[in-house]
Amino acid sequence: MEVEVEEKDLKLAGAKVLKDGRRGLRIHGWEIESRKRSILNSSALQQWEQNLQTSHLPEMVFGESYLVLKHVGSGIKIHFNAFDALAGWKQEGLPPVEVPAAAKWKFRSKPFQQVILDYDYTFTTPYCGSEMVELDSDKHGSDEISRGSLGLHWEDCKEQLDVAALTLKEPILFYDEVVLYEDELADNGVSLLTVKVRVMPSYWFLLLRFWLWVDGVLMRLRDTRLHCVFYESAHPVILRERCWREGTFQALSAKGYPTDSALYSDPSIISQRLPVIMHQTQKLIVP
Repeated sequence: MEVEVEEKDLKLAGAKVLKDGRRGLRIHGWEIESRKRSILNSSALQQWEQNLQTSHLPEMVFGESYLVLKHVGSGIKIHFNAFDALAGWKQEGLPPVEVPAAAKWKFRSKPFQQVILDYDYTFTTPYCGSEMVELDSDKHGSDEISRGSLGLHWEDCKEQLDVAALTLKEPILFYDEVVLYEDELADNGVSLLTVKVRVMPSYWFLLLRFWLWVDGVLMRLRDTRLHCVFYESAHPVILRERCWREGTFQALSAKGYPTDSALYSDPSIISQRLPVIMHQTQKLIVP
């Protein structure tokens, strides 16, 4: 999705484009930046395997790509990257999804290799973003202080994302989508983690999405949405909604839905057909 931003819209919104070749903008005390790079090379992948203590990584890891939202006044930084997402996959350690015996041969790297799928080869992650606080080193003696030391705290709430606000007809000041990792599961489906952000004159909105379908077996969707409205207040509120959906092709068939995998390449189409297995809304009040 290509977005052409007019200079007059930026000026009216009080936004400024980042300089020095960086992609993003500053608006209402926020600095929002994205970066997209190529997949990691073999030497970098080996280092990641060592750091994550695994011998398995997705086919395509965009390890130098990221999306960052920083509130300059408080130093709070929410960022999204592949390494932390894969660390979440490693920690959750789900059991491997069973695939038909006839499909296991596709996972072989050598003709007569025995295939043992004893790990979560779908790279499903509970990741919902990384957080830290960056403070002025002259005042605090440190460039970065972890969220734990300053008590950055998301609290459960009953508020819901303002869907009406998200549909307001406003000019898009900034939009980007960043792929963090992807794997085609040896032609048995797809595992994909992406994050995209949209900045309007009155708010920013972010969607982190993990999408999985294992051909003929399972579909899994884990969405994290973040929304921040630009108020005059110096203490903005960020709402975060996490929703996990999951269902088998067999269960869809029992409800009368088609089971042709080709019909479900777009998770937005299938999402409402998948049962919700986890839903949580939280808020963060920026100090």
